Amino acid sequence: MQYFVNVVLVLFVLIIGISAIKIIKQATVGIVERLGKYHKTAEQGINVIIPFIDRFRAVIDLREQVVSFAPQPVITKDNVTMMIDTIVYYQVTDPFRYTYEIANPIMAIDNLTATTLRNIVGDLELDQTLTSRDLVNNKLRSILDEATDKWGIKVNRVELKNIIPPQDIQTAMEKQMRAEREKRQAILLAEGQKTAAILEAEGQKQAVILAAEGVKESEIRKAEGKRQAQILEAEGEAQAILNVQRAFADSLTMIKEAKADDKVLALKSLEAIKELGEGQATKLIIPADLAGLGGVFAALKEAAADIPPAQNKQIPPPTA
Repeated sequence: MQYFVNVVLVLFVLIIGISAIKIIKQATVGIVERLGKYHKTAEQGINVIIPFIDRFRAVIDLREQVVSFAPQPVITKDNVTMMIDTIVYYQVTDPFRYTYEIANPIMAIDNLTATTLRNIVGDLELDQTLTSRDLVNNKLRSILDEATDKWGIKVNRVELKNIIPPQDIQTAMEKQMRAEREKRQAILLAEGQKTAAILEAEGQKQAVILAAEGVKESEIRKAEGKRQAQILEAEGEAQAILNVQRAFADSLTMIKEAKADDKVLALKSLEAIKELGEGQATKLIIPADLAGLGGVFAALKEAAADIPPAQNKQIPPPTA
């Protein structure tokens, strides 16, 4: 009997000893009450309490936490009812006030978020609400942070998760967006056609300019070639006339030096007429009365008499 009592006593002591030791994990703290009154805040690690006198009221997580609230009906300034759901990121900064200043902190934050959101969105129109998420987020976070500070809670961030307008508003917005897309498409298409027309006109303009320049260059080259041909032709004719004149002068000189008679003059005149006839641009007019050539020969003889004798030039005497 005594042995049984000893075993029960030992087990009771072990249970009491185990219940007196409490391990607090990292990033958490425990609220210890003694006889129903706050006693201390247990930090991380092993904590010893007095059984049946002390107890842990709560173990509080000090990490940043996130809570998502259900969509709330909100009326805008232009009387459009929208459903908006929010996400709140908060952190417990004072475990004592978090435990004793508020009975249900999550429900309190939810209700405070809904009422604050209605006040903020009520001053905005539909378009402003849809395009001013950052403004609503900052205002909501500032008001929640100030209101929850006395509860030992710090609100770090608030986000509007979804903004859902009524179905008819969504349909109208979709039609508006479709019209805007079609408008932008038409503008881009018109600008593309305009650019293509401009480029095509520029190309045609450049082609016409190049063609005109080609015709101009061709005409210039043709005129230049024709001018060069005429110059060369004139120079050739002038050179031919000069050669004939020189030959004629040399012939007169030779006749003078040789003291030729009328027969030799007649023969040389015929040879000169033959040479003149071989020119391409030379025209000969021969009198019908060949007997008149005697006067020509006599004139040639007299002209030869007026030409001074050539120096250092030996002319062989004519043969009969």
